Amino acid sequence: MVNEFRHPPATVSGMEIWINPACSKCRSAISLLDAEGADYTVRRYLEDVPSADEIREVLTRLGLEPWDITRTQEAAAKELGLRDWPRDEASRDRWITALTEHPKLIQRPIITADDGTAVVGRTDEAVRDALSR
Repeated sequence: MVNEFRHPPATVSGMEIWINPACSKCRSAISLLDAEGADYTVRRYLEDVPSADEIREVLTRLGLEPWDITRTQEAAAKELGLRDWPRDEASRDRWITALTEHPKLIQRPIITADDGTAVVGRTDEAVRDALSR
């Protein structure tokens, strides 16, 4: 069971991490955050689904587009035919809607920091980057 809250060390800002507990990359990120004594809150995004506005905000923080954080190999992505969807400004809201309706399509883990930054924490280096901000 993942602990939902941590006590802050003096040098690391507060963070939120969007996870799927079944994901090994998420578990690895949590372990690294714990080892570093990070202050973070866990959001199980399959249960507490981000709104379209929350996804837009995270995309802005990441400097990415919705198709950049979409897991295109998931069954739902294949059913929707996402690989054939246009990747342009006119299609952006369609992609965001797909992510809100099918949250399993959201790349994970995503770490947002109180300073307004965010990273997709799929590697130890990315998680350390979130910690060093």
